Amino acid sequence: MDFLFQPWPWYVSGVLIAVVLFLFFYFGENFGVSSNLETLCTIAGADKVSDYFKKDWKSKKWSLVFLLGLMMGGFIAKTWMSASSIDLNPTTVQELESLGFFNAGATYVPNELFSIESLFTLKGFALLLIAGICIGFGTRYAGGCTSGHAITGLSNLQLPSLIAVIGFFIGGLLMTWVLFPLIFG
Repeated sequence: MDFLFQPWPWYVSGVLIAVVLFLFFYFGENFGVSSNLETLCTIAGADKVSDYFKKDWKSKKWSLVFLLGLMMGGFIAKTWMSASSIDLNPTTVQELESLGFFNAGATYVPNELFSIESLFTLKGFALLLIAGICIGFGTRYAGGCTSGHAITGLSNLQLPSLIAVIGFFIGGLLMTWVLFPLIFG
């Protein structure tokens, strides 16, 4: 069991990702979360509001199984396989404390952002709302999500996916080094 609790080396996780992608390619499907969320929106009736969602969701039943697997995997990992703390660089902990994150390393996500209490503050609600709109717009504008472009698109050698992944990294760097200190500094 110790092996399961440690970060897996690239030659194990990389091979597992390759096997999953091979199965997706073999069955003619794409790997990515955003297309699965589109299926959920269609089932919920979004096709009555937007032509974009006028799709045959019954042909995408597999995506519901995929989403269920993601949720079950997340639950299993959180409940039985999570480390009690994260070994962060002391400089990182100090920088995060200067921004108001006082339990850096105690959990995977900071309670200052991801708790019910923070959701009911104006700043917390505004951050989640704006972030959700940006992610939704970006996913639609880029033609897919980070996992779809970075894993499926790059393995297919698609130039648009390479451009999207470069954009994701630039956005992440801007968020980390420019926007994050402005928001929380």
